[in-house]
Amino acid sequence: MSTRTARPGSTNGWPPPAATDALTIFTAPERRRAISGGAVSLAGIVLFVGIAVLVLLAAGIDSGGINPLADPYLLRVLRFTLLQAVLSTLLSVILAIPIARALARQPRFPGRLWLIRLMAVPMGLPVLIGALGLLGIWGRQGLLNQTLATLGLSQPISIYGLAGILLAHVFFNMPLACRLMLAGLERVPAEYWLVAGGLGMKPASVFRFIEWPVLRGLIPGIAGLIFMLCATSFTLVLILGGGPAATTLEVAIYQALRFDFDPGRAVMLSLLQMVITLVILGAMTLFRAPDDYGLTSGRALRRIDGQAPARRWIDAALLSAATLFLALPLASVVVTGLEANLFKLAGQPIFLQAAVTSLAIALAAGFLAVLTSFTIIRARSVISADRRKTFRLHGLAIVLSGSSSLILLVPPIVLATGWFLALRPLGDPSRFAAILIVVINALMALPFVIRVIEPAYAVHVRRTERLAASLGLHGISRLRLIDWPGLRKPLFTALSFAMALSLGDLGAVVLFGSDSLMTLPWLVYSKLGSYRTNDADGYALILGLVCLLLTIAGTAGQGARDDESRRHD
Repeated sequence: MSTRTARPGSTNGWPPPAATDALTIFTAPERRRAISGGAVSLAGIVLFVGIAVLVLLAAGIDSGGINPLADPYLLRVLRFTLLQAVLSTLLSVILAIPIARALARQPRFPGRLWLIRLMAVPMGLPVLIGALGLLGIWGRQGLLNQTLATLGLSQPISIYGLAGILLAHVFFNMPLACRLMLAGLERVPAEYWLVAGGLGMKPASVFRFIEWPVLRGLIPGIAGLIFMLCATSFTLVLILGGGPAATTLEVAIYQALRFDFDPGRAVMLSLLQMVITLVILGAMTLFRAPDDYGLTSGRALRRIDGQAPARRWIDAALLSAATLFLALPLASVVVTGLEANLFKLAGQPIFLQAAVTSLAIALAAGFLAVLTSFTIIRARSVISADRRKTFRLHGLAIVLSGSSSLILLVPPIVLATGWFLALRPLGDPSRFAAILIVVINALMALPFVIRVIEPAYAVHVRRTERLAASLGLHGISRLRLIDWPGLRKPLFTALSFAMALSLGDLGAVVLFGSDSLMTLPWLVYSKLGSYRTNDADGYALILGLVCLLLTIAGTAGQGARDDESRRHD
């Protein structure tokens, strides 16, 4: 029997159910549409990114081929970019190790679950709001310096410059490292702890023989990710940099175009930024995946190295300090925001304009990111399931797999710079600002959206492919009756995450922000720059609440869905 006409439940024994290929599930028109959709999405991404890169390269050639390594200013900016990224990565990883170990040792620590959830907040918090929270605690008029002044001491703490940048990067990246390390430590089989208890291992031996081999496999990948985040940091350095002596490449690009209007220097800085991100991404591919610990019975066993009273007190002090470090800036945002007249601020025309603009951009960027991601995922699924795919389709699948990484190679500020230069011959580039910001924000959200949708799509196809084939459902009927009911929740989750990411973004709008294109992050930044900090705090709280509501809406019922998925699987 031909595989094109085979159906589940065939009694002739061929083909086996597990060997049914894509031709059984998708008709030829559906395959063509899926592959064409993926190819169109890929072409759009490559075209948008490629034009920006080609314009930057052409502008670099037209500038006379100046060697960026011969410019003292560029060298200084490059050195500071690498220095702060290295120090931020080291601090984040080093501080995360004891906190992750303490969380793993103390599964019954009061509030442990809430601390783990608290560690997820900085990762989803708009960077601008986190920076304001840090200023509320560590700034010149912050809680810490006010406490020192009350005690009759001087105010030696300054958050601006290298120290402030490092502090902010640790605030955002240490929780990420900690959660990844904790996940690795919790995957250690219970048999390891049984053996450790039987041998009477001391805490130092437990770390040496059990924990460190796990962490050693995780740290290179975690460090590479954090280093890339810090090397491409923009908003934190823009707010906390403190002047030319503490400027990274992305901030220098912004200053070269926005204040100095020196396109040649902006091009050189953009090319340097692209080289750095390319080197980082290349280095990250060299990190091998963490080792698999093999089969385990799955039984739970309490660890032996965290039961001594002294160890419990030390872990409690460490986890309490981590909680304060993360919670105080967030509480500062809430307290200072509530001190502002929120109703008055929310009624101002400039806020209404910024809110409508931000929501429109976020909604458009979210839909574009979800649509692009879905077409890429569907095309990859069809190609990978086809056992007779040609060399050309195999190459297309590989390119589709790496399409979302282009935004990592070319950061948003570099994309904005390239398109700023490309549109200058057509007049004022700000006329196209809204469209550019939507596309850049969609590309920025693409890696995250794909990570949300792809696992759900794979499970959905595995569960429903035979049902759809047996019922003869294809095209619009399959989409309406099977695909949409099964994928509606993960699609809405991805949309909410993409919108929250777009709402809090300052990097894409910073080159084009003006009175005619005012977004909520740009409004907060402009109020902060004009020393109207009370208004900035109020707007920041509103922005944070909107992003929080989007995140909650996207994750609503996630636990129930996960339980249901495990039952089905």
